[in-house]
Amino acid sequence: MFAKTVVRGLLVVALAFSSAAARGDDIYVANFGSGTVGEYSTSGTVVNASLVTGLNTPWGLAVSGSDFLVLNYGNGRIGEYTASGTVVNPAVVTMMDPSHGIAVSGSDMFVVDSGSNKIAEYTTSGTLVNASLISGLSSPFYIAVSGSDLFVSGFGSGGTVGEYTTSGAVVSAPLLSGLGYPNGIAVSGSDLFVANGNDTIGEYTTSGTVVNGSLISGLSDPCGLALSGSDLFVANGGSNTIGEYTTLGTVVNASLVSGLNSPVGIAVAQTVPEPSSLALLFSFLAVGSLGVIGRVGRRRRGAGR
Repeated sequence: MFAKTVVRGLLVVALAFSSAAARGDDIYVANFGSGTVGEYSTSGTVVNASLVTGLNTPWGLAVSGSDFLVLNYGNGRIGEYTASGTVVNPAVVTMMDPSHGIAVSGSDMFVVDSGSNKIAEYTTSGTLVNASLISGLSSPFYIAVSGSDLFVSGFGSGGTVGEYTTSGAVVSAPLLSGLGYPNGIAVSGSDLFVANGNDTIGEYTTSGTVVNGSLISGLSDPCGLALSGSDLFVANGGSNTIGEYTTLGTVVNASLVSGLNSPVGIAVAQTVPEPSSLALLFSFLAVGSLGVIGRVGRRRRGAGR
C-alpha cells in the first residue's frame, strides 16, 4: 500500500511538472497600420505588443517550427523571426509583386503573389521551388494549407475560394463562389472557415458544401483567421480587435484583444512541453518509482524473517 501511495504521489508530481513545462498557445498579429507584429496569449493577455517593429505594411503571417514568418506587403519581403522577436533573416524571400497571404507546411512555404495572380512556392529557408506553382488566378488574397491541399481566396469573379494540391494541380476552381470579398481562410479537418466581405465568417465543408454562410456575424472588416483547437480567432481590421469564437459560432470574447492598428494577419503558435523536459519527467518517474518499490520490498522481506 505504501508503494502504491508513493507511486501515485510521484505521478501527481510528474503531472504538475508536465503542466508547468507547457505554456499556453500564443497569438501573433500583423498590424498593417503600425508596421508591427504583436504577441498575445490566447486568453488575451499582452505578451509583447511590439514584438517586431519597423516592418513595411506587414500582412501575411505563418508559424514555421519555433519561428514565424512575416510577409511585408510594402516591399515584398518575407522576414523570419524567433518567438522572442529576434531577427533571423529580414528578407528570406524578396518578391517583385505585392503579396498578401502566406502558408507553411513542413519545410514548404506557399505565397500569394497578388500582383501576378499566382501562387509561388519556396522552402522556408528561401529557396525558390516554383515561381508559378498555380497561375491564372483572379486577385488571389489569402491562403491556407491542409494536408496536401491548398485553399486560396480571391476577389475576382464575385469572390471565390479555389482548392489545389500542394503540387499545383487543380482540385476545384472555384470550390466556393459568390462570397463578395473573401479574406482569411482557416481549415480544421473537413471544415473550412472563410472571412466574407459582408462582415461574417462562413462555414463550409472542404468539398464545397455550405454549412452556415453566416456562422459568425456582426464583425468589422474581418481579415485574418486562425484556429487553435475548437477556438477561432478573427482579426477585425475595422474595429482594431481580435475576437474569439468557438468553431460552432459561439462568442467567447468579441474583443479578446483591442487597441490594435489595422490587424490583417494572424497566426497561432501551439506550444508543447520541451522534449528534454519530457525525458527528464519520465526518467524521474521511472527511477523514483523503482527505487521506492525496491526499498519497500526489502523491508517486507526483512519483516518476514
